[in-house]
Amino acid sequence: MDADAIAAGRRRWQARFDAARTRDADFTTLSGDPVEPVYGPRPGDSYEGFERIGWPGEFPYTRGLYATGYRGRTWTIRQFAGFGNARQTNERYRTILRNGGGGLSVAFDMPTLMGRDSDDPLSLGEVGHCGVAVDSAADMDILFDGIPMGEVTTSMTISGPAVPVFCMYLVAAERQGADTRALNGTLQTDIFKEYIAQKEWLFGPEPHLRLIGDLMEYCARHIPAYKPLSVSGYHIREAGSTAAQELAYTLADGFGYVELGLSRGLDVDTFAPGLSFFFDAHIDFFEEIAKFRAARRIWARRMRDVYGATSERAQWLRFHTQTAGVSLTAQQPYNNVVRTAVEALSAILGGTNSLHTNALDETLALPSERAAEIALRTQQVIMEETGVTSVADPLGGSWYVEQLTDRIEADAERIFDEILERGRRAVPDGRHPVGPITSGLLAGIEDGWFTGRIAEAAFAYQRALEKGDKRVVGVNAHTGSVTGDLEILRVGHEVEREQVRALAGRRAARDDAAVRAALAALLDAAREGSNMIAPMLDAARAEATLGEICGALKDEWGVYTEPPVF
Repeated sequence: MDADAIAAGRRRWQARFDAARTRDADFTTLSGDPVEPVYGPRPGDSYEGFERIGWPGEFPYTRGLYATGYRGRTWTIRQFAGFGNARQTNERYRTILRNGGGGLSVAFDMPTLMGRDSDDPLSLGEVGHCGVAVDSAADMDILFDGIPMGEVTTSMTISGPAVPVFCMYLVAAERQGADTRALNGTLQTDIFKEYIAQKEWLFGPEPHLRLIGDLMEYCARHIPAYKPLSVSGYHIREAGSTAAQELAYTLADGFGYVELGLSRGLDVDTFAPGLSFFFDAHIDFFEEIAKFRAARRIWARRMRDVYGATSERAQWLRFHTQTAGVSLTAQQPYNNVVRTAVEALSAILGGTNSLHTNALDETLALPSERAAEIALRTQQVIMEETGVTSVADPLGGSWYVEQLTDRIEADAERIFDEILERGRRAVPDGRHPVGPITSGLLAGIEDGWFTGRIAEAAFAYQRALEKGDKRVVGVNAHTGSVTGDLEILRVGHEVEREQVRALAGRRAARDDAAVRAALAALLDAAREGSNMIAPMLDAARAEATLGEICGALKDEWGVYTEPPVF
Protein backbone atom coordinates (compact mmCIF):
# COMPACT_ATOMS: atom_id res chain seq x y z
CA MET A 1 0.00 0.00 0.00
CA ASP A 2 1.40 3.39 -0.95
CA ALA A 3 1.98 6.24 1.46
CA ASP A 4 -1.06 8.25 0.29
CA ALA A 5 -3.47 5.37 0.91
CA ILE A 6 -1.95 4.77 4.35
CA ALA A 7 -2.29 8.45 5.20
CA ALA A 8 -5.92 8.44 4.06
CA GLY A 9 -6.56 5.46 6.33
CA ARG A 10 -5.00 7.27 9.27
CA ARG A 11 -7.26 10.24 8.65
CA ARG A 12 -10.30 7.96 8.63
CA TRP A 13 -9.12 6.38 11.87
CA GLN A 14 -8.56 9.82 13.43
CA ALA A 15 -12.08 10.91 12.52
CA ARG A 16 -13.53 7.78 14.13
CA PHE A 17 -11.36 8.19 17.20
CA ASP A 18 -12.32 11.85 17.63
CA ALA A 19 -16.02 10.99 17.34
CA ALA A 20 -15.83 8.21 19.93
CA ARG A 21 -15.93 8.46 23.71
CA THR A 22 -12.75 7.59 25.58
CA ARG A 23 -12.24 6.75 29.22
CA ASP A 24 -11.05 9.35 31.69
CA ALA A 25 -7.73 7.66 32.46
CA ASP A 26 -3.99 8.26 32.50
CA PHE A 27 -2.54 7.18 29.14
CA THR A 28 1.13 7.62 29.93
CA THR A 29 3.95 5.21 30.66
CA LEU A 30 5.02 4.45 34.22
CA SER A 31 7.67 7.13 33.74
CA GLY A 32 5.04 9.68 32.76
CA ASP A 33 5.64 9.82 29.01
CA PRO A 34 2.47 10.16 26.90
CA VAL A 35 1.66 7.41 24.39
CA GLU A 36 -0.37 7.66 21.22
CA PRO A 37 -3.65 5.73 20.97
CA VAL A 38 -2.38 3.86 17.89
CA TYR A 39 0.86 3.43 15.98
CA GLY A 40 1.45 2.68 12.30
CA PRO A 41 3.81 3.46 9.43
CA ARG A 42 5.56 6.80 9.67
CA PRO A 43 4.17 9.63 7.53
CA GLY A 44 5.41 9.23 3.96
CA ASP A 45 6.27 5.53 4.33
CA SER A 46 4.71 2.86 2.14
CA TYR A 47 4.01 -0.63 3.54
CA GLU A 48 3.42 -3.64 1.29
CA GLY A 49 0.25 -5.47 2.29
CA PHE A 50 -0.90 -2.84 4.78
CA GLU A 51 -4.48 -3.28 3.57
CA ARG A 52 -4.41 -6.64 5.42
CA ILE A 53 -3.40 -4.86 8.64
CA GLY A 54 -5.13 -1.50 8.44
CA TRP A 55 -6.21 0.70 11.30
CA PRO A 56 -8.30 -0.17 14.37
CA GLY A 57 -12.03 0.03 13.75
CA GLU A 58 -11.70 -0.40 9.99
CA PHE A 59 -12.30 -3.39 7.71
CA PRO A 60 -10.95 -6.10 7.86
CA TYR A 61 -10.62 -5.37 11.61
CA THR A 62 -7.30 -7.15 12.02
CA ARG A 63 -6.36 -4.53 14.60
CA GLY A 64 -9.65 -4.54 16.46
CA LEU A 65 -13.27 -3.53 16.10
CA TYR A 66 -13.02 -0.06 17.65
CA ALA A 67 -10.90 2.93 16.71
CA THR A 68 -10.30 3.62 20.40
CA GLY A 69 -9.15 0.12 21.34
CA TYR A 70 -9.32 -0.25 25.11
CA ARG A 71 -9.10 3.51 25.55
CA GLY A 72 -12.80 3.62 24.81
CA ARG A 73 -13.82 0.61 26.88
CA THR A 74 -11.81 -2.15 28.48
CA TRP A 75 -12.74 -5.79 28.05
CA THR A 76 -15.47 -7.18 30.29
CA ILE A 77 -14.15 -9.20 33.22
CA ARG A 78 -16.48 -12.18 33.01
CA GLN A 79 -15.50 -14.89 35.48
CA PHE A 80 -16.97 -18.35 34.85
CA ALA A 81 -18.53 -19.65 38.06
CA GLY A 82 -21.03 -22.18 39.32
CA PHE A 83 -21.06 -24.93 41.92
CA GLY A 84 -23.40 -26.71 44.25
CA ASN A 85 -26.91 -25.32 44.30
CA ALA A 86 -28.28 -22.02 43.05
CA ARG A 87 -28.04 -20.33 46.44
CA GLN A 88 -24.32 -21.10 46.82
CA THR A 89 -23.56 -19.91 43.29
CA ASN A 90 -25.60 -16.75 43.83
CA GLU A 91 -23.31 -15.91 46.75
CA ARG A 92 -20.24 -16.38 44.53
CA TYR A 93 -21.79 -14.14 41.85
CA ARG A 94 -22.42 -11.38 44.36
CA THR A 95 -18.77 -11.63 45.43
CA ILE A 96 -17.57 -11.39 41.81
CA LEU A 97 -19.72 -8.33 41.10
CA ARG A 98 -18.80 -6.70 44.41
CA ASN A 99 -15.08 -7.14 43.67
CA GLY A 100 -15.18 -5.57 40.22
CA GLY A 101 -16.42 -8.26 37.85
CA GLY A 102 -18.24 -6.72 34.92
CA GLY A 103 -20.49 -9.63 33.96
CA LEU A 104 -21.46 -13.15 34.93
CA SER A 105 -20.76 -16.48 33.26
CA VAL A 106 -22.73 -19.50 34.40
CA ALA A 107 -21.14 -22.93 34.77
CA PHE A 108 -23.70 -25.74 34.95
CA ASP A 109 -23.26 -29.18 36.46
CA MET A 110 -23.10 -32.29 34.30
CA PRO A 111 -26.75 -33.39 34.73
CA THR A 112 -27.92 -29.93 33.61
CA LEU A 113 -25.49 -29.95 30.66
CA MET A 114 -27.00 -33.28 29.59
CA GLY A 115 -30.62 -32.14 30.04
CA ARG A 116 -31.28 -34.34 33.07
CA ASP A 117 -32.95 -33.54 36.38
CA SER A 118 -31.07 -33.86 39.64
CA ASP A 119 -33.17 -36.87 40.67
CA ASP A 120 -32.48 -38.77 37.44
CA PRO A 121 -30.68 -42.05 38.29
CA LEU A 122 -27.90 -41.09 35.84
CA SER A 123 -27.33 -37.85 37.82
CA LEU A 124 -26.31 -39.71 40.97
CA GLY A 125 -23.05 -38.37 42.36
CA GLU A 126 -22.77 -35.54 39.81
CA VAL A 127 -25.19 -32.91 41.11
CA GLY A 128 -23.47 -29.58 41.73
CA HIS A 129 -19.94 -30.90 41.23
CA CYS A 130 -18.70 -29.16 38.06
CA GLY A 131 -21.19 -26.31 38.10
CA VAL A 132 -24.58 -25.27 39.42
CA ALA A 133 -27.64 -27.54 39.28
CA VAL A 134 -30.63 -26.01 37.46
CA ASP A 135 -33.77 -28.15 37.32
CA SER A 136 -36.45 -25.55 36.69
CA ALA A 137 -37.13 -21.82 36.47
CA ALA A 138 -37.28 -21.70 40.28
CA ASP A 139 -33.52 -22.41 40.36
CA MET A 140 -32.97 -19.48 38.01
CA ASP A 141 -34.97 -17.29 40.40
CA ILE A 142 -32.56 -18.20 43.20
CA LEU A 143 -29.46 -18.02 41.00
CA PHE A 144 -30.13 -14.35 40.18
CA ASP A 145 -31.74 -13.34 43.46
CA GLY A 146 -30.72 -9.74 44.21
CA ILE A 147 -28.89 -9.43 40.87
CA PRO A 148 -30.74 -7.14 38.42
CA MET A 149 -30.96 -9.27 35.29
CA GLY A 150 -31.85 -6.28 33.15
CA GLU A 151 -28.57 -4.57 34.09
CA VAL A 152 -25.99 -7.38 34.29
CA THR A 153 -24.87 -9.18 31.14
CA THR A 154 -24.81 -12.93 31.61
CA SER A 155 -23.15 -15.65 29.57
CA MET A 156 -24.40 -19.22 29.90
CA THR A 157 -22.10 -22.03 28.82
CA ILE A 158 -24.48 -24.77 27.78
CA SER A 159 -25.31 -26.21 24.36
CA GLY A 160 -27.39 -29.41 24.22
CA PRO A 161 -30.26 -28.18 26.46
CA ALA A 162 -29.42 -24.50 25.90
CA VAL A 163 -32.85 -23.51 24.58
CA PRO A 164 -34.95 -24.75 27.53
CA VAL A 165 -32.37 -23.32 29.96
CA PHE A 166 -32.65 -19.99 28.13
CA CYS A 167 -36.43 -20.15 28.53
CA MET A 168 -35.99 -20.64 32.29
CA TYR A 169 -33.62 -17.65 32.35
CA LEU A 170 -36.20 -15.55 30.50
CA VAL A 171 -38.95 -16.58 32.92
CA ALA A 172 -36.75 -15.62 35.89
CA ALA A 173 -36.22 -12.20 34.30
CA GLU A 174 -39.99 -11.81 33.86
CA ARG A 175 -40.54 -12.67 37.52
CA GLN A 176 -37.95 -10.06 38.50
CA GLY A 177 -39.86 -7.47 36.54
CA ALA A 178 -37.05 -6.90 34.04
CA ASP A 179 -37.80 -5.67 30.53
CA THR A 180 -36.99 -8.87 28.66
CA ARG A 181 -36.68 -7.02 25.34
CA ALA A 182 -33.67 -5.20 26.79
CA LEU A 183 -31.85 -8.26 28.14
CA ASN A 184 -28.23 -8.50 27.09
CA GLY A 185 -26.12 -11.62 27.35
CA THR A 186 -24.92 -14.67 25.53
CA LEU A 187 -26.10 -18.27 25.30
CA GLN A 188 -23.58 -20.76 23.97
CA THR A 189 -26.04 -23.03 22.08
CA ASP A 190 -23.23 -24.21 19.75
CA ILE A 191 -24.13 -27.82 18.96
CA PHE A 192 -21.56 -28.30 16.19
CA LYS A 193 -18.68 -28.19 18.66
CA GLU A 194 -20.42 -30.79 20.80
CA TYR A 195 -20.28 -33.32 17.99
CA ILE A 196 -16.74 -32.22 17.13
CA ALA A 197 -15.20 -32.07 20.60
CA GLN A 198 -17.18 -31.90 23.84
CA LYS A 199 -19.81 -34.64 23.30
CA GLU A 200 -22.69 -33.07 25.26
CA TRP A 201 -25.57 -33.52 22.82
CA LEU A 202 -29.15 -34.73 23.21
CA PHE A 203 -30.57 -35.32 19.72
CA GLY A 204 -29.25 -35.73 16.21
CA PRO A 205 -27.81 -32.69 14.42
CA GLU A 206 -30.96 -31.80 12.47
CA PRO A 207 -33.32 -31.42 15.48
CA HIS A 208 -30.67 -29.43 17.32
CA LEU A 209 -30.31 -27.10 14.34
CA ARG A 210 -34.09 -26.77 14.24
CA LEU A 211 -34.11 -25.54 17.85
CA ILE A 212 -31.20 -23.17 17.21
CA GLY A 213 -32.96 -21.71 14.19
CA ASP A 214 -36.09 -21.14 16.29
CA LEU A 215 -34.01 -19.39 18.94
CA MET A 216 -32.29 -17.16 16.36
CA GLU A 217 -35.69 -16.12 14.98
CA TYR A 218 -37.11 -15.43 18.44
CA CYS A 219 -34.16 -13.33 19.62
CA ALA A 220 -33.96 -11.33 16.38
CA ARG A 221 -37.63 -10.38 16.82
CA HIS A 222 -38.02 -10.07 20.57
CA ILE A 223 -34.60 -9.62 22.29
CA PRO A 224 -32.42 -7.80 19.76
CA ALA A 225 -29.46 -7.14 22.08
CA TYR A 226 -29.24 -10.76 23.23
CA LYS A 227 -26.73 -13.06 21.53
CA PRO A 228 -28.34 -16.48 21.07
CA LEU A 229 -25.17 -18.19 19.85
CA SER A 230 -21.62 -18.17 21.14
CA VAL A 231 -19.64 -20.27 18.70
CA SER A 232 -17.07 -22.10 20.77
CA GLY A 233 -13.52 -22.94 19.83
CA TYR A 234 -12.51 -23.32 23.46
CA HIS A 235 -13.64 -26.92 23.77
CA ILE A 236 -12.10 -27.81 20.40
CA ARG A 237 -8.71 -26.54 21.60
CA GLU A 238 -9.07 -28.18 25.00
CA ALA A 239 -9.67 -31.50 23.18
CA GLY A 240 -6.19 -31.21 21.66
CA SER A 241 -6.50 -29.29 18.38
CA THR A 242 -3.86 -26.97 17.00
CA ALA A 243 -4.40 -23.21 16.98
CA ALA A 244 -5.22 -23.25 13.26
CA GLN A 245 -7.69 -26.12 13.72
CA GLU A 246 -9.38 -24.30 16.58
CA LEU A 247 -9.69 -21.19 14.44
CA ALA A 248 -10.89 -22.95 11.29
CA TYR A 249 -13.35 -25.37 12.90
CA THR A 250 -14.82 -22.59 15.03
CA LEU A 251 -15.27 -20.12 12.19
CA ALA A 252 -16.66 -22.89 9.96
CA ASP A 253 -19.22 -23.63 12.69
CA GLY A 254 -20.05 -19.93 12.71
CA PHE A 255 -20.51 -19.90 8.93
CA GLY A 256 -22.83 -22.89 9.36
CA TYR A 257 -25.01 -20.89 11.73
CA VAL A 258 -25.00 -17.98 9.27
CA GLU A 259 -26.26 -20.39 6.61
CA LEU A 260 -28.90 -21.60 9.07
CA GLY A 261 -30.12 -18.05 9.64
CA LEU A 262 -30.22 -17.35 5.91
CA SER A 263 -32.12 -20.59 5.31
CA ARG A 264 -34.77 -19.31 7.76
CA GLY A 265 -35.18 -16.15 5.69
CA LEU A 266 -33.49 -13.93 8.26
CA ASP A 267 -31.62 -10.81 7.18
CA VAL A 268 -27.88 -11.33 7.69
CA ASP A 269 -27.40 -7.73 8.80
CA THR A 270 -30.06 -8.29 11.47
CA PHE A 271 -29.08 -11.67 12.92
CA ALA A 272 -25.30 -11.78 12.40
CA PRO A 273 -24.63 -9.18 15.14
CA GLY A 274 -26.23 -11.70 17.53
CA LEU A 275 -23.44 -14.22 16.90
CA SER A 276 -20.42 -14.15 19.19
CA PHE A 277 -17.40 -16.40 19.65
CA PHE A 278 -15.55 -18.08 22.49
CA PHE A 279 -11.85 -18.89 22.10
CA ASP A 280 -9.10 -20.51 24.12
CA ALA A 281 -6.02 -18.48 25.06
CA HIS A 282 -3.26 -21.10 25.19
CA ILE A 283 0.31 -20.80 26.39
CA ASP A 284 2.11 -20.02 23.08
CA PHE A 285 1.96 -16.26 23.50
CA PHE A 286 2.46 -14.93 19.97
CA GLU A 287 0.59 -17.74 18.23
CA GLU A 288 -2.51 -16.90 20.26
CA ILE A 289 -2.30 -13.19 19.47
CA ALA A 290 -1.96 -13.99 15.77
CA LYS A 291 -4.93 -16.38 15.96
CA PHE A 292 -7.23 -13.70 17.37
CA ARG A 293 -6.16 -11.13 14.79
CA ALA A 294 -6.63 -13.61 11.93
CA ALA A 295 -10.06 -14.58 13.26
CA ARG A 296 -11.44 -11.05 12.92
CA ARG A 297 -10.00 -10.68 9.42
CA ILE A 298 -11.33 -14.00 8.10
CA TRP A 299 -14.79 -13.47 9.56
CA ALA A 300 -15.15 -9.94 8.19
CA ARG A 301 -14.13 -10.93 4.68
CA ARG A 302 -16.35 -14.00 4.46
CA MET A 303 -19.33 -12.20 5.96
CA ARG A 304 -18.99 -9.42 3.38
CA ASP A 305 -17.89 -11.36 0.31
CA VAL A 306 -19.70 -14.70 0.73
CA TYR A 307 -22.77 -13.99 2.87
CA GLY A 308 -23.50 -10.44 1.78
CA ALA A 309 -23.27 -8.62 5.11
CA THR A 310 -23.15 -4.89 4.48
CA SER A 311 -23.24 -3.41 8.00
CA GLU A 312 -20.12 -3.16 10.13
CA ARG A 313 -21.74 -4.91 13.07
CA ALA A 314 -22.63 -7.90 10.89
CA GLN A 315 -18.98 -8.14 9.81
CA TRP A 316 -17.57 -7.84 13.33
CA LEU A 317 -16.27 -10.88 15.15
CA ARG A 318 -16.82 -10.29 18.85
CA PHE A 319 -15.29 -12.87 21.16
CA HIS A 320 -14.92 -13.97 24.74
CA THR A 321 -11.72 -15.70 25.81
CA GLN A 322 -10.91 -18.14 28.57
CA THR A 323 -7.38 -19.03 29.51
CA ALA A 324 -6.42 -22.62 28.74
CA GLY A 325 -7.64 -25.06 31.35
CA VAL A 326 -5.66 -27.83 29.66
CA SER A 327 -2.41 -25.91 30.26
CA LEU A 328 -2.87 -26.03 34.04
CA THR A 329 -0.94 -28.68 35.97
CA ALA A 330 -1.64 -30.54 39.19
CA GLN A 331 2.11 -30.53 39.82
CA GLN A 332 3.36 -27.25 41.34
CA PRO A 333 -0.09 -25.64 40.99
CA TYR A 334 1.13 -22.14 41.92
CA ASN A 335 2.85 -22.05 38.52
CA ASN A 336 -0.67 -21.90 37.08
CA VAL A 337 -0.97 -18.27 38.21
CA VAL A 338 1.90 -17.40 35.87
CA ARG A 339 0.48 -19.44 32.99
CA THR A 340 -2.91 -17.79 33.36
CA ALA A 341 -1.41 -14.30 33.43
CA VAL A 342 0.57 -14.93 30.23
CA GLU A 343 -2.46 -16.41 28.50
CA ALA A 344 -4.68 -13.54 29.63
CA LEU A 345 -2.19 -11.02 28.27
CA SER A 346 -2.21 -12.76 24.88
CA ALA A 347 -6.01 -12.51 24.75
CA ILE A 348 -5.87 -8.82 25.63
CA LEU A 349 -3.17 -8.03 23.09
CA GLY A 350 -5.28 -9.96 20.58
CA GLY A 351 -8.23 -7.66 21.32
CA THR A 352 -10.65 -9.84 23.28
CA ASN A 353 -14.01 -8.32 24.20
CA SER A 354 -14.39 -10.25 27.46
CA LEU A 355 -12.18 -12.56 29.47
CA HIS A 356 -12.23 -15.32 32.06
CA THR A 357 -9.02 -16.19 33.87
CA ASN A 358 -8.73 -19.71 35.29
CA ALA A 359 -7.89 -20.28 38.94
CA LEU A 360 -4.70 -22.02 40.01
CA ASP A 361 -6.55 -25.00 41.52
CA GLU A 362 -8.97 -25.74 38.66
CA THR A 363 -7.03 -28.79 37.53
CA LEU A 364 -7.86 -30.33 40.91
CA ALA A 365 -11.34 -29.04 41.74
CA LEU A 366 -13.72 -26.13 41.38
CA PRO A 367 -11.96 -22.90 42.41
CA SER A 368 -11.75 -22.03 46.06
CA GLU A 369 -12.78 -18.49 46.99
CA ARG A 370 -9.13 -17.51 47.48
CA ALA A 371 -8.06 -18.93 44.11
CA ALA A 372 -11.02 -17.28 42.40
CA GLU A 373 -9.96 -13.92 43.84
CA ILE A 374 -6.40 -14.35 42.52
CA ALA A 375 -7.80 -15.16 39.08
CA LEU A 376 -9.93 -12.01 39.17
CA ARG A 377 -7.05 -9.86 40.42
CA THR A 378 -4.87 -11.18 37.58
CA GLN A 379 -7.10 -9.39 35.08
CA GLN A 380 -7.28 -6.28 37.22
CA VAL A 381 -3.48 -6.04 37.55
CA ILE A 382 -3.12 -6.31 33.78
CA MET A 383 -5.88 -3.75 33.25
CA GLU A 384 -4.79 -1.20 35.85
CA GLU A 385 -1.00 -1.47 36.07
CA THR A 386 0.63 -2.63 32.83
CA GLY A 387 -0.31 0.09 30.32
CA VAL A 388 -1.69 -2.40 27.78
CA THR A 389 -5.00 -0.52 27.60
CA SER A 390 -3.33 2.64 26.32
CA VAL A 391 -2.62 1.60 22.73
CA ALA A 392 -4.82 -0.25 20.25
CA ASP A 393 -3.14 -3.39 18.82
CA PRO A 394 0.34 -2.47 20.09
CA LEU A 395 1.95 -5.41 18.25
CA GLY A 396 0.49 -4.41 14.87
CA GLY A 397 3.25 -4.15 12.29
CA SER A 398 5.57 -6.55 14.10
CA TRP A 399 7.27 -8.65 11.42
CA TYR A 400 6.79 -11.79 13.47
CA VAL A 401 3.20 -11.17 14.52
CA GLU A 402 2.06 -10.12 11.04
CA GLN A 403 3.67 -13.12 9.32
CA LEU A 404 2.28 -15.44 11.98
CA THR A 405 -1.18 -13.91 11.48
CA ASP A 406 -0.90 -14.50 7.72
CA ARG A 407 0.26 -18.10 8.22
CA ILE A 408 -2.57 -19.03 10.58
CA GLU A 409 -5.07 -17.42 8.22
CA ALA A 410 -3.67 -19.44 5.28
CA ASP A 411 -3.83 -22.67 7.33
CA ALA A 412 -7.45 -21.93 8.22
CA GLU A 413 -8.38 -21.23 4.59
CA ARG A 414 -6.98 -24.63 3.56
CA ILE A 415 -9.16 -26.30 6.20
CA PHE A 416 -12.23 -24.40 4.93
CA ASP A 417 -11.52 -25.81 1.47
CA GLU A 418 -11.42 -29.33 2.93
CA ILE A 419 -14.75 -28.81 4.69
CA LEU A 420 -16.36 -27.45 1.51
CA GLU A 421 -15.03 -30.41 -0.47
CA ARG A 422 -16.61 -32.80 2.05
CA GLY A 423 -19.87 -30.94 1.57
CA ARG A 424 -19.62 -31.24 -2.23
CA ARG A 425 -19.08 -34.98 -1.94
CA ALA A 426 -21.99 -35.34 0.50
CA VAL A 427 -24.38 -33.31 -1.70
CA PRO A 428 -23.12 -33.74 -5.29
CA ASP A 429 -26.07 -31.92 -6.87
CA GLY A 430 -25.27 -28.80 -4.85
CA ARG A 431 -28.75 -28.60 -3.30
CA HIS A 432 -27.57 -28.20 0.24
CA PRO A 433 -30.52 -28.18 2.68
CA VAL A 434 -28.93 -25.39 4.71
CA GLY A 435 -25.71 -24.43 2.95
CA PRO A 436 -22.39 -25.78 1.62
CA ILE A 437 -20.37 -25.26 4.82
CA THR A 438 -23.14 -26.86 6.86
CA SER A 439 -23.17 -29.90 4.58
CA GLY A 440 -19.41 -30.25 5.03
CA LEU A 441 -19.73 -29.91 8.80
CA LEU A 442 -22.43 -32.57 9.01
CA ALA A 443 -20.43 -34.93 6.78
CA GLY A 444 -17.30 -34.43 8.89
CA ILE A 445 -19.26 -35.06 12.08
CA GLU A 446 -20.90 -38.21 10.75
CA ASP A 447 -17.71 -39.86 9.49
CA GLY A 448 -15.53 -38.78 12.42
CA TRP A 449 -13.24 -36.55 10.36
CA PHE A 450 -13.12 -33.72 12.91
CA THR A 451 -12.52 -35.95 15.92
CA GLY A 452 -9.86 -37.87 14.00
CA ARG A 453 -7.94 -34.73 13.06
CA ILE A 454 -8.07 -33.42 16.62
CA ALA A 455 -6.91 -36.79 17.96
CA GLU A 456 -3.93 -36.75 15.60
CA ALA A 457 -2.94 -33.27 16.80
CA ALA A 458 -3.32 -34.24 20.46
CA PHE A 459 -1.23 -37.39 19.94
CA ALA A 460 1.53 -35.43 18.22
CA TYR A 461 1.74 -32.98 21.15
CA GLN A 462 1.69 -35.75 23.75
CA ARG A 463 4.49 -37.57 21.94
CA ALA A 464 6.57 -34.37 21.84
CA LEU A 465 5.92 -33.86 25.56
CA GLU A 466 6.99 -37.37 26.48
CA LYS A 467 10.14 -37.10 24.34
CA GLY A 468 10.98 -33.81 26.07
CA ASP A 469 10.75 -31.73 22.89
CA LYS A 470 7.96 -29.74 24.53
CA ARG A 471 8.65 -28.78 28.13
CA VAL A 472 6.20 -28.07 30.95
CA VAL A 473 7.63 -26.69 34.17
CA GLY A 474 6.92 -28.99 37.08
CA VAL A 475 5.97 -31.90 34.81
CA ASN A 476 9.00 -32.78 32.67
CA ALA A 477 11.26 -29.85 33.56
CA HIS A 478 12.26 -28.23 36.88
CA THR A 479 10.33 -30.80 38.87
CA GLY A 480 11.74 -30.05 42.32
CA SER A 481 9.42 -28.06 44.57
CA VAL A 482 8.83 -26.95 48.14
CA THR A 483 5.07 -26.49 47.67
CA GLY A 484 2.66 -28.79 49.44
CA ASP A 485 -0.91 -29.86 48.82
CA LEU A 486 -3.59 -27.26 48.17
CA GLU A 487 -6.74 -26.92 50.20
CA ILE A 488 -9.43 -27.38 47.56
CA LEU A 489 -13.16 -26.75 47.37
CA ARG A 490 -15.24 -29.89 47.89
CA VAL A 491 -18.95 -30.13 47.12
CA GLY A 492 -20.58 -32.38 49.71
CA HIS A 493 -23.23 -35.04 49.06
CA GLU A 494 -25.74 -32.99 51.05
CA VAL A 495 -25.95 -30.58 48.08
CA GLU A 496 -27.40 -33.36 45.94
CA ARG A 497 -29.78 -34.52 48.67
CA GLU A 498 -31.06 -30.95 49.24
CA GLN A 499 -31.48 -30.32 45.51
CA VAL A 500 -33.47 -33.54 45.07
CA ARG A 501 -35.68 -32.64 48.05
CA ALA A 502 -36.29 -29.15 46.68
CA LEU A 503 -37.17 -30.58 43.27
CA ALA A 504 -39.68 -33.00 44.82
CA GLY A 505 -41.28 -30.10 46.69
CA ARG A 506 -41.67 -28.06 43.52
CA ARG A 507 -43.26 -30.97 41.70
CA ALA A 508 -45.73 -31.43 44.55
CA ALA A 509 -46.65 -27.73 44.63
CA ARG A 510 -47.06 -27.02 40.91
CA ASP A 511 -50.12 -27.45 38.69
CA ASP A 512 -49.45 -30.77 36.96
CA ALA A 513 -52.27 -30.27 34.48
CA ALA A 514 -50.69 -26.99 33.35
CA VAL A 515 -47.32 -28.75 32.94
CA ARG A 516 -48.85 -31.54 30.86
CA ALA A 517 -50.73 -29.05 28.69
CA ALA A 518 -47.58 -26.98 28.11
CA LEU A 519 -45.53 -30.04 27.15
CA ALA A 520 -48.28 -31.20 24.79
CA ALA A 521 -48.30 -27.76 23.12
CA LEU A 522 -44.52 -27.96 22.78
CA LEU A 523 -44.78 -31.33 21.03
CA ASP A 524 -47.50 -29.99 18.74
CA ALA A 525 -45.13 -27.19 17.70
CA ALA A 526 -42.32 -29.70 17.13
CA ARG A 527 -44.55 -31.83 14.89
CA GLU A 528 -46.10 -28.90 13.00
CA GLY A 529 -42.80 -27.19 12.26
CA SER A 530 -43.74 -23.96 14.05
CA ASN A 531 -41.39 -22.02 16.32
CA MET A 532 -41.01 -23.83 19.63
CA ILE A 533 -39.78 -20.99 21.85
CA ALA A 534 -43.19 -19.65 22.92
CA PRO A 535 -44.58 -23.04 24.06
CA MET A 536 -41.27 -23.85 25.73
CA LEU A 537 -41.52 -20.59 27.67
CA ASP A 538 -45.01 -21.61 28.79
CA ALA A 539 -43.60 -24.93 30.01
CA ALA A 540 -40.91 -23.11 31.98
CA ARG A 541 -43.51 -20.76 33.50
CA ALA A 542 -45.47 -23.81 34.66
CA GLU A 543 -42.28 -25.14 36.37
CA ALA A 544 -41.79 -28.01 33.94
CA THR A 545 -38.33 -29.36 34.67
CA LEU A 546 -35.38 -29.48 32.31
CA GLY A 547 -35.54 -33.27 32.25
CA GLU A 548 -39.24 -33.23 31.41
CA ILE A 549 -38.83 -30.77 28.53
CA CYS A 550 -35.80 -32.54 27.09
CA GLY A 551 -37.35 -35.95 27.73
CA ALA A 552 -40.47 -35.06 25.76
CA LEU A 553 -38.34 -33.99 22.79
CA LYS A 554 -36.16 -37.11 23.07
CA ASP A 555 -39.29 -39.24 22.86
CA GLU A 556 -40.26 -37.34 19.70
CA TRP A 557 -36.87 -37.05 18.00
CA GLY A 558 -34.83 -39.87 19.49
CA VAL A 559 -31.31 -39.57 20.86
CA TYR A 560 -28.02 -39.36 18.99
CA THR A 561 -25.37 -42.06 19.11
CA GLU A 562 -21.93 -41.19 17.80
CA PRO A 563 -20.80 -43.48 14.96
CA PRO A 564 -17.77 -45.63 15.89
CA VAL A 565 -14.56 -44.58 14.16
CA PHE A 566 -11.37 -46.63 14.32
